[in-house]
Amino acid sequence: MSLKEIKFSKMHGLGNDYIVIDETEEEIIPEDKKSEITAEICRRGFSIGADGVIFVTPSASEDIWFRIFNSDGSEAEMCGNGIRCFSKFVYDKGIINKENIDVETLGGTKKVELSIKDGKVASSKVNMGNATFKTSEIPMTSDKEEFLDDELVVGGNPLKMSTVSVGNPHAVIFTDNLDDVPLNEMGPVIEAHEAFPQKINVHFVKILSKNEIDMITWERGAGVTFACGTGATSCVLAGFKLGKLDNDVLVHLPGGDLKINVYENNGTLGAFMEGDAVLVFDGIIKTKI
Repeated sequence: MSLKEIKFSKMHGLGNDYIVIDETEEEIIPEDKKSEITAEICRRGFSIGADGVIFVTPSASEDIWFRIFNSDGSEAEMCGNGIRCFSKFVYDKGIINKENIDVETLGGTKKVELSIKDGKVASSKVNMGNATFKTSEIPMTSDKEEFLDDELVVGGNPLKMSTVSVGNPHAVIFTDNLDDVPLNEMGPVIEAHEAFPQKINVHFVKILSKNEIDMITWERGAGVTFACGTGATSCVLAGFKLGKLDNDVLVHLPGGDLKINVYENNGTLGAFMEGDAVLVFDGIIKTKI
């Protein structure tokens, strides 16, 4: 085992921070080491620290392939804040030289529209694609075809929630008071609940109006995060499906705001997500491989 220098960029979307590694020319971290090294370099206080690691990888079918590993080393299907960081990275670094990108993800192809200012990406609008509310596709163990504003017993107590997938799974709980939510206690219990065989992202939402919400997140594989793009999308989709929200919603997260626009596509709901991403710094880390 030897030390290897790894070039990276530290980026964030609304405080949801990532280490981005370019593997378009060569594999930097071997496949069998990706989980282990991701967990190692994401440790705050001991290494770079981040909510996850994003790999920029060639795609056989689309313009580019987005891979993301959570801070615990698990690979996720998709990440809304992560894909905005990814899109800014590939354009600003000259890997992709067009303003409309088709991105391959484990959660399906995502179409990203970039807004360019002074030769750099200022913001991006992501077509998050079609959502599914079917429990079998989330996946969720349930005798219900859809789980919308239904009760799930959590820690011995019934809790009303809705579940939805936008390429990755989400549990949405509407509440009148976010200040009273014990997120550090409830989050991991719901995430690892037996009803969710692949675990789940957890969001508590306060509705301010039909066009505005506050939300907080316990992210699967990462814990409490400042923001979650797929989560914001899922919360608005669930609210729209239940008649609680309109199709254009401003979402306030601890790290900032996102705009979500819901659309209907042949009877299926989908959504656009719009927000910015920030390059914090570029660096090099030496790690054992």
